[in-house]
Amino acid sequence: MPPFDVPEGDPFGPHNLPYGVFSPSGSAERRVGVRLGDRVLDAGAVARELGSPDADLLARPTLNPLLAAGPEAWSRVRTALTTWVTDPAYGATVEPHLHPLAEVGLHLPFEVADYVDFYASENHARNVGRIFRPDAADSLTPNWKHLPIGYHGRAGTVVVSGTDVVRPSGQRKGPGDPEPVFGPSVRLDIEAEVGFVVGTPSAQGTPVPLTGFREHVFGLCLLNDWSARDIQAWEYVPLGPFLGKSFATSVSAWITPLAALEHARVTPPERTHPLLPYLDDSGTGPGGYDLRISVAINGQVVSEPPFSTMYWTAAQQLAHLTVNGASLRTGDLYASGTVSGPAENQRGSLLELTWNGRDPLELPDGKRAFLEDGDVVTLSAWAPGADGARVGLGEVSGRIVGS
Repeated sequence: MPPFDVPEGDPFGPHNLPYGVFSPSGSAERRVGVRLGDRVLDAGAVARELGSPDADLLARPTLNPLLAAGPEAWSRVRTALTTWVTDPAYGATVEPHLHPLAEVGLHLPFEVADYVDFYASENHARNVGRIFRPDAADSLTPNWKHLPIGYHGRAGTVVVSGTDVVRPSGQRKGPGDPEPVFGPSVRLDIEAEVGFVVGTPSAQGTPVPLTGFREHVFGLCLLNDWSARDIQAWEYVPLGPFLGKSFATSVSAWITPLAALEHARVTPPERTHPLLPYLDDSGTGPGGYDLRISVAINGQVVSEPPFSTMYWTAAQQLAHLTVNGASLRTGDLYASGTVSGPAENQRGSLLELTWNGRDPLELPDGKRAFLEDGDVVTLSAWAPGADGARVGLGEVSGRIVGS
């Protein structure tokens, strides 16, 4: 075996090769890296040594130049990287540029342009409806089956996994409070989501059709869109989420290219309502992804949401995001919204897991209705690959600290 080989069955083998940005031990310099097992390959350094025509795309402190280069470049670079880490002839060049994962610093892998958060899980939407509108004839809002609901978030507070999350403060008003009060959130929550990273931009005034998804989206990552439920409940009528969501959104340090997830593509749930033409995906290929997510609090797994159950696909979300003529920019990030399955142990938020605090979780270190200071939340996931292999998605983790 070549010296840079990885154990059989490793979810971060040559079939995966997610991209990130790292600093070698003892250095502040940021470099594009590719994860291989428990090591990180300095992709730019290898590309330079081998005279790759794409060396300049990889010798940058961010993924944005590679993202902007488009699908042909993405495919060409991935093919070259796969060859470099599997062909023993390249061993002498590759080996010196492999860094132990435990010894490098990981950074936000791309400069986030805009951030959009959707609400694409029917299970999640119905749970929220049952919690807050228990007497409604339908737990879904009238528009839910006709369009992917979303809102524009704050790109400047997207942070990389491992970044502490400061408990936000703001106004809140409980049902029995005569007036709103100001202070730290007491109902701090998680949202287990998947984020999609846009590479090639689009022109303003030109919608992106469903068939344009793979022309514009480079890859995906795990995402935790932290939520201050008490702040959000008081502020969101009539304009929607604001301070209760904008304080932090955590993403994985690794972006998995769509090309690594071909074997994870699945058909989404059956549509129960006719869709307008720009959202009608009945004539396209499978638009869903079979991603198996785990949510852990302080090391204890509390939920395993299945992404395959998401009603609205990433392609439909992109089409809706741009149908009014809004343009895409390199580095745009849009998230799926909370991923929840039909079972109680598949819910992607504490709001659902504890039914708005009514049924606290029993953890080894005590009960939890919502997050406490010091709690560490970690999302991890994998997807099926070829011949029974697993494709690992880099985890996203964050620790709550007092304000």
